[in-house]
Amino acid sequence: MYAPERQQEILRLAREAGRVDVLSLAERFQVTAETVRRDLTALDRAGLVRRVHGGAIPAGRLDFEPDLTERESTAADEKDRIAAAALAELPDGGSVILDAGSTVARLAAAIPVDTALTVVTHALPVAARLADHTGIDLHLVGGRVRHRTRAAVDAWALRAYAEIRADVLFLAANGFTAAGGLTTPDLAEAAVKRAAVAAARRVVVLADSSKSGQEQFACFASFADVDLLITDQGLTPEDKAAIEAAGTEVVLV
Repeated sequence: MYAPERQQEILRLAREAGRVDVLSLAERFQVTAETVRRDLTALDRAGLVRRVHGGAIPAGRLDFEPDLTERESTAADEKDRIAAAALAELPDGGSVILDAGSTVARLAAAIPVDTALTVVTHALPVAARLADHTGIDLHLVGGRVRHRTRAAVDAWALRAYAEIRADVLFLAANGFTAAGGLTTPDLAEAAVKRAAVAAARRVVVLADSSKSGQEQFACFASFADVDLLITDQGLTPEDKAAIEAAGTEVVLV
């Protein structure tokens, strides 16, 4: 089978199943994984699929949302650097909101044992990391828990955030652009993120550069709402300048 024929079949499979993975495709077509990656890169450049960890999804599936395991393993080094840089933004003895997100969860895990903070979170993985931290006064926001992100959503969570005013929010996003702001695939989760933004005096976004240029279904904030974006060196100079023009400080790590 020639490369164009194989790529056409890969595209058909992606559209039928909603996703394809490298190893399965390599076995199906009896080629190497590297050959499949080249095929996916060619399809991505043509705008027909979008590369994700381990495979690809059809370009039209903007509502795609990776599960926790996939998000934890994607851009791990970049996320660790972002989380380490975010430690400097913790208020001394103050209060913070920690959003649901793999990079924010890394920040939670990196908080030093001698830190004294009040922490509010609707993310079960974040709460689990901080439950035994003796210096932290931990408040867990309740609500319906989304299985994919382990985050509480809906009316209970919205009411809880309406009742507080925290010093800093550490916010996650599935995608961001200077013009379109911060987005996520799920409307209920977007509503909770929006409420958390309103509940904080300072908003710090923690997102690796692979999220740049991605626009998901539900918008929950613009960069006019964001004080600081901490991301990695993969952010292009053009995107950095556009975000800074919107009034947001950008730190690359």
